[in-house]
Amino acid sequence: TPQFPDMILSSSRDKSVIMWKLTRDETNYGVPQRPLCGHSHFVSDVVVSSDGQFALSGSWDGTLRLWDLTTGITTRRFVGHTKDVLSVAFSADNRQIVSGSRDKTIKLWNTLGVCKYTVQEESHSEWVSCVRFSPNSNNPIIVSCGWDKTVKVWNLANCKLKTNHIGHSGYLNTVTVSPDGSLCASGGKD
Repeated sequence: TPQFPDMILSSSRDKSVIMWKLTRDETNYGVPQRPLCGHSHFVSDVVVSSDGQFALSGSWDGTLRLWDLTTGITTRRFVGHTKDVLSVAFSADNRQIVSGSRDKTIKLWNTLGVCKYTVQEESHSEWVSCVRFSPNSNNPIIVSCGWDKTVKVWNLANCKLKTNHIGHSGYLNTVTVSPDGSLCASGGKD
């Protein structure tokens, strides 16, 4: 990000997120700069806002946290999932947040920590392992995948299912969306 050009974040089973400064020398790729602590269980996912000012983490404690990367302080805590949060994402404009959980739901949040919608109708029948927004605002969708071997595309305006993509023979771990929002790629146990 412009604010932290040599920074990456990692999430861990030690219940923390760590900000790293990349060094790119021959003996050391990076050094830890600051731990972001507050979750009470494994931190399963972390993403950075497109402006580089905030990080968003999801944890097995069932919560999401919004972090100010300048101060390292949690600015918002998102409570609503009943089981482990496995995946989190920012919308392209950083105004919306999506999360996926072992409770088999997808939740759409605002940045104030208010859950605006919980996708349950036609949702995944197993754990939701990854959620992503389309980076293209002309194609306002959320893409999700899960342990039910399915990729689902949701209309962002009403959180209704647009399409199911079936074809994997094993559970899915990850999904991503192309920059123009026209394609997605998924990966899993098959």
